[in-house]
Order: sequence, then structure tokens, then C-alpha cells
Amino acid sequence: MSTNKITFLTNWEATPYHLPIFIAQTRGYFKDEGIEVAILEPTDPSDVTALIGSGKVDMGLKAMIHTLAAKARGFPVTSFGSLLNEPFTGLITLKGNGIKDFKDIKNKRIGYVGEFGKIQLDDLCSKFGLSPSDYTAVRCGMNIAPAIVSGEIDGGIGIECMQQVQLERWCISQGRPRSDVEMLRIDRLAELGCCCFCSILYIAHDDFIAKNPDKIVSFLRAIRSATLSMLENPIQAYKEFTSFKPEMGLELHREQFERCFAYFSRDISNVPRDWNKVTKYSKRLGIVPQDFEPNCTNGYLTWELDPDEKDPMGKQEAIAKIQDGIKQNGGVFSGNTLRYVEPANV
Repeated sequence: MSTNKITFLTNWEATPYHLPIFIAQTRGYFKDEGIEVAILEPTDPSDVTALIGSGKVDMGLKAMIHTLAAKARGFPVTSFGSLLNEPFTGLITLKGNGIKDFKDIKNKRIGYVGEFGKIQLDDLCSKFGLSPSDYTAVRCGMNIAPAIVSGEIDGGIGIECMQQVQLERWCISQGRPRSDVEMLRIDRLAELGCCCFCSILYIAHDDFIAKNPDKIVSFLRAIRSATLSMLENPIQAYKEFTSFKPEMGLELHREQFERCFAYFSRDISNVPRDWNKVTKYSKRLGIVPQDFEPNCTNGYLTWELDPDEKDPMGKQEAIAKIQDGIKQNGGVFSGNTLRYVEPANV
């Protein structure tokens, strides 16, 4: 018997970039669209694609490279929208840890979140004349920043708006400048042109999508309303978020939200250019077969989508400047709501 209920699994414990999902819940946007959404948080983030891919959960969030790999491994999942686009991801370290460029990981302890991080590191080793045996890999899960602070690792793969902010906040607490935190961006090291492999996506089991297209449309309409409202008035949205999730009221999480702001997808769409890049990258890494086709769709988005950027590399550089400005002068809580705008003359 069909119901209006949906189970939704986040990719991690509640975190600032989950705000649109929780706001859609607390403001009644899901209810307005005639659906009931149970938001679940995973005990182990690595279980997310398996739980969705086995049909135990209807839909959820996962990074692009994990979504591709899940399909290649036989889990029938498809992305039907994007939450966070192209967040800068790279090898994070502290000044003084002896890592200035990638070759410096030799004889170092390097942390990674999950198996694909290790695959990426090993691929970069071959590019820079190293062997995987030249460094010690340490699986840290999401705890890259604490592992660097404790000295367990010398550096690790993390996201600029999450683990890097966490490490910067620690530096401040120790009387050290933010600039003591350094990142070697993987998109630059691997010559990808963007950090799209870590874009955070809305995914669902293929059977659920096929049998419940109206629920997918309703879910996306509610998320779209929450996203536009958040972009219009981020301070009010975050205030409501922390009323529902008080633990998100810490200064660390407020700053992470500020640094996530430029990455939120306004139109919720999958970006074909990014999918093509990451699919080719995944083939190179051996994560998906050579005949693999991207498992994504924009077919359930019922509004006009934003046009593709004419200068993707220029966008990356512009966002880097925006992020540097937020780092130095504050973001939305200081009145800075700057996001990337396509130049009129491009």
C-alpha cells in the first residue's frame, strides 16, 4: 500500500550544510508538498550507499564519487539533484608538518576518510613519482582534523568548508594564525579542473524513483523552497536550524556554514560537466568500468535550471577569492552573503 512517507539518510551526523533538509522539515515545506520525511543520521557514513542501494532506506545524501562507485558495485542508485557543488577538497596539513607539495608525503602519515581517498592518494603518488609504500596511510573517517591535532597523522584529505575550518578554529584556540592551515587541492594536483568529485548529492534507489516519481518531485520542490529561503535570509534560516539542532550553535558550526554558503546549489541540479569529469576520473582510478555511464538525472526538477557557467575555471578562482574573504572578514553572520555570479561579459 502506497503512503506519503519517505525515509531520508544523511551522509554524516547533522552538519551545517544539511540545513536545507532540516529547514524543509521544520517550516513544513515537506508537509506542504504532501509528504512526510523521516530524517535519519548514519552510525557509520560508509553504510549510506549500501543502505539506500539495498532498499532499506528510500533516499539520502552521498558524494559524487561514492555515488558512481555504488552503482558500479551493483547498488542501483541514481542522483536526482545536488546539495553542495564543488567544495574544495584536498590534502590538509599544518605549517611545520613538512608538507609543502605532494612529494613531501614521503615518509609521512597521511589520513583519509574512506577507501576512495586511499585510491586517490595512490593515483597521485604515481603522478608525482612516488610509490604507495612511500607513505603511511591512516584511515581516519571524518576525524581528519582531530587526528592532525593529536599528531596521529601529518596531513589528511578533507573539505575546505568542514575539516579545514575545524583545524583553523583549533589554531586560533592555540594563538596560531589561520594561515598555519594549508591545503593542497586535489583538483589541481590531479588536473581535474574542479573539486566536483566531492559534490554532495541527493540519491535514491532506482526502484524507489521509478515507483514514486511524484514523491521525488515533491521532495525536490520542498528542498528548492528551503534552499531559496536560506539563500535569501541565511541568518534567520540558521537560527531556526539551531532551534531544531542546538548542537549546531557552536562557533565552529556557524563558521562552517559561512564557508559552505558559496557551494550550495541554487537550482539543485546535477551538473553534466562535473559528472562527465568525475566519471572519466573514476575510470582512470579503476573505480568504475570503462563503459560506465553517469547515474544521474535532472528529470524531476520542475523549474528552469540555471545556465552552465561559460568559464568553469574562472568560477573556481572566483570562489577561492570569496572563501579567502570569508576566512579573513567573516561570512553571512558578518553581513557577507557573497556568492559566485557569472560575469555578464563572459
